[in-house]
Amino acid sequence: MCPVGSTRQDVIELVSSLRREVAPIWEQIDGVALANQRRVLQAFHQCRVSEYHFAAGTGYGYNDTGRGTLEAVYAHVFGGESAFVRPQLASGTHAISAALFGLLRPGDELLYISGLPYDTLQHVIGVDHPGPSSLTRWGVGFRHVELLPDGSIDIPGAIAAVSAKTKVVAVQRSRGYSWRRALSVSELGEAAQAIKAAHPHVVVFVDNCYGEFVESVEPGHVGADLVAGSLIKNPGAGLAPAGGYIVGKENLVELAADAAIAPGIGMEVGAMFDLTRTLFQGIFLAPHITAQALKGAVLMSAAMDKLGFAVSPTWDSPRHDIVQAVRFGAPEPLVAFCRAVQSVGPIDHFVAPEPGEMPGYEDKIVMAAGTFIQGSSIELSADGPLRAPYVGFLQGGLTVEHCHLAVEAVVEAVSR
Repeated sequence: MCPVGSTRQDVIELVSSLRREVAPIWEQIDGVALANQRRVLQAFHQCRVSEYHFAAGTGYGYNDTGRGTLEAVYAHVFGGESAFVRPQLASGTHAISAALFGLLRPGDELLYISGLPYDTLQHVIGVDHPGPSSLTRWGVGFRHVELLPDGSIDIPGAIAAVSAKTKVVAVQRSRGYSWRRALSVSELGEAAQAIKAAHPHVVVFVDNCYGEFVESVEPGHVGADLVAGSLIKNPGAGLAPAGGYIVGKENLVELAADAAIAPGIGMEVGAMFDLTRTLFQGIFLAPHITAQALKGAVLMSAAMDKLGFAVSPTWDSPRHDIVQAVRFGAPEPLVAFCRAVQSVGPIDHFVAPEPGEMPGYEDKIVMAAGTFIQGSSIELSADGPLRAPYVGFLQGGLTVEHCHLAVEAVVEAVSR
């Protein structure tokens, strides 16, 4: 490890040696990326993507064949019958909110089986302090089932928790701001199939944020009825300037689209603002870019473990999302971690992040995001809430070389 007083050369040699150590894991990641690239390319070929699909519509966006073809590609890639892919979706939370408001009606119940969802979704649902626009204020009930001590889904508990009012059983694939592992696609599939076998009336919804292309299959391939996520995370590959996606059964996607746009016209309108080419290119590059981010997360995990910090996942553990958590135990090293990541960003590298208030969060957040797209967490970024046990969350990285430089900067910062 690098003790206090280590030289710059010591840090360079440490990270280079770790890079050699994690090489077998990187090779496994490359294998997953190849499988995903094959599926994406098949989708492009099956949908006969052509240059004329890049033409920009205006106004209402009626009869936009490019938009329709892009959505057909997403449906194929993510294992759904239909897809709704739009730059008008402001975030992953917006996409998830549209899906939930589309599916649920007054008197229905939403059951989360991965514990409480992350902060911004708690406001959508109305957990603890229901806002005037939340689901609970609209008469939708909410309950949740905690994960088991090993971080897996409590399938018997979930089945027992479903009632006649339960309309949607939801699962958050990634960890959010919590010290728990991400859920694998096989776990999601096992839970979805078991729950639907016991309760055919429910819809299984998966918040897929941060998990796309990390494994060789997606939740839609193993039984999820509807999935949603953000285009400025994995599937946009750092090219999408905004947007989100919803994929799944055709009737459910239509309900979500109506909630996002307006009843009866959700799937039919929405100009693409000359972004169709960019979004096509993003989904094409997404398997490779996601693999780059995963390699960076593995390297950061190995380095932080070497310095004596608790990490989740460990560098040699299976990965089901792109997020790397590091537990610092105090606010100072968490802030130093984020400042180090910011210092190697291509944009605003000279800015020193300070903890501050953020919409949708109860605690102050320290956030590093020297990104080309604001909030793009497939680009290298790091953040964490200022609350015990002071965990930093690293995600993204468009190139493994950039990730390598970030690891060097973090090792220097937290070794001082």
